[in-house]
Amino acid sequence: MNNKSWLQELLSKKIILGTTIGTSLVFMAIGVIFWGGFNWSLEMTNTEEFCISCHEMEENVYIEYKETVHYSNRSGVRATCPDCHVPKDWIHKIQRKIQASNELLHKILGTIDTPDKFDAKRLELAKNEWRRMKESDSRECRNCHNFESMHQNSQKPRALKQHTAAIQQGNTCIDCHKGIAHKNVRHLLTDEEIEEFEAPNPDMAKPNATLHLFQKDIVAAEKAKSDAAAEKLLKAEEDAKLAASQPKSTSPTEQAPAAATTTSNVDWGSVPTRDITLFFPGTSSIEWIHSREHGGKRAFTKGDRCVECHDAETMDMGAKIVTGEKLEASVIPGKRGSIPVSVQATYDAENLYMKFTWPEGEHAAVPFADGGKMDPENQVKLAMMFSSDEVEFADRSGCWGSCHDDVKNMPGEVDDATVKAYADSPRLDTSGGITKYIAESRTKVEYKGKRGKKLGGWDKLKSENEIKAELDGKNFLDLIRYELGTGKVEDGYLLDERKMSGGQGATFTKSLVDGIWTVEMTRKLSSDKAGDVSFDTGTVYNVGFAIHDDFSDSRFHHVSLGYRLGFDKDEEGIEINATKQ
Repeated sequence: MNNKSWLQELLSKKIILGTTIGTSLVFMAIGVIFWGGFNWSLEMTNTEEFCISCHEMEENVYIEYKETVHYSNRSGVRATCPDCHVPKDWIHKIQRKIQASNELLHKILGTIDTPDKFDAKRLELAKNEWRRMKESDSRECRNCHNFESMHQNSQKPRALKQHTAAIQQGNTCIDCHKGIAHKNVRHLLTDEEIEEFEAPNPDMAKPNATLHLFQKDIVAAEKAKSDAAAEKLLKAEEDAKLAASQPKSTSPTEQAPAAATTTSNVDWGSVPTRDITLFFPGTSSIEWIHSREHGGKRAFTKGDRCVECHDAETMDMGAKIVTGEKLEASVIPGKRGSIPVSVQATYDAENLYMKFTWPEGEHAAVPFADGGKMDPENQVKLAMMFSSDEVEFADRSGCWGSCHDDVKNMPGEVDDATVKAYADSPRLDTSGGITKYIAESRTKVEYKGKRGKKLGGWDKLKSENEIKAELDGKNFLDLIRYELGTGKVEDGYLLDERKMSGGQGATFTKSLVDGIWTVEMTRKLSSDKAGDVSFDTGTVYNVGFAIHDDFSDSRFHHVSLGYRLGFDKDEEGIEINATKQ
């Protein structure tokens, strides 16, 4: 009884604003029950089961999501609907739930209750979500993916380059990764909308930031560099001793076997080899490189080189293009997507020597060519282009700047009637269609095609005097082409069009042994011929290669990215180092 009186007295005791302890406890209990119920209800709406409980979601975006890496991947970590679309922190979560009331209204109204209605609204819905994610610096993405947590050595060169640029410039995940979990409708945006949605935010920029690199990886990289330098020095010493003990002979009986036929007394054994994968490019013109379909557009226009992102993935690129997955409508069944080529370069006082080795391919009949061969007289042709940095885009893409959307066999190919009606057409050799050209020969080249403008600039010729000035100023691409079957060599250049002449500028030898082609070129370092690059061994040059394999012609060849050729410059950024004999 005394205990009861004591308890009653305690519960009846007044505290704040005349409220008794008993009353406070009752309200506390009600509050706990209410708060618990509210949070339980809130969390119940934060499940994937709830998100797809209406057929609008289950029959549209959920089906798409199940085919992506966010649903199933090698690590077994699944990102569900609320992981991406509902903030985890309380304030933003409540804001999102309030916004969702509008979605419930449209559920009642039946705005998107059929697939057709949903697709009609898809772009609007996507833009709403892209805008929300951009404004939050892709907060939900960063719950799992964070720039500072990404590891350099675990990323491909392109991803590393793009992510480093993003963190330094102030871009966020959704700028580049639209459509990562659902049907991508980015292509429906206008150019102005893309600029808005994908512009970097200076407030988020971290100019000096880099992706994480473990200390052990730094040590390993430095050790590998040191070991490579030591190995190179040792090899050079061994080669020097061997050369001293075995003087070269020029007698015919002591020449190298056919597989290593040489153009001179070049010691190829001491020349470094650069492995380069040539790939099938499809319709990837210089205008396409500037387009919104090209993920590296921003990096390229900023000055980054194609090889910095794509050197390690050219084989994959070729496989996607040659099968028609992208950038190719005229598929050639069975055509190989890439060709691995070993390239060596060396020089002496007079000549540059280059050696190319690659495996012969099997024949794949061309369905749109008579007899299945585009160029029946030539099974294989090898071409190369050299230039200085003065030619637009050459420092980034080699000879790619000459491949335009409006040339022969490209998407914007100019028809014969239009060419004949062009006032300056007699100045161009159009017998085989519009050939490659470079921007230095045109008053304007349209790269972006905004507001329906035609891509390219085939009909924007500069005056003859202006073009001559560009030629005299060495603003051209020096072009050499060798037909392995006929032995014909063509030496020319690209400026206003492709101009080819006899092959006084270079000589070639070739051999095919056990399915391996070996081609060697000898070319004078210096030339006073118009359209020739004269090599100064203290300067770095741009070079690109093409192989017209399996009787191919026109753009249906394999090409390299743009590489840098130096003379005794074994340093970063020089992919092909010509060593002196």
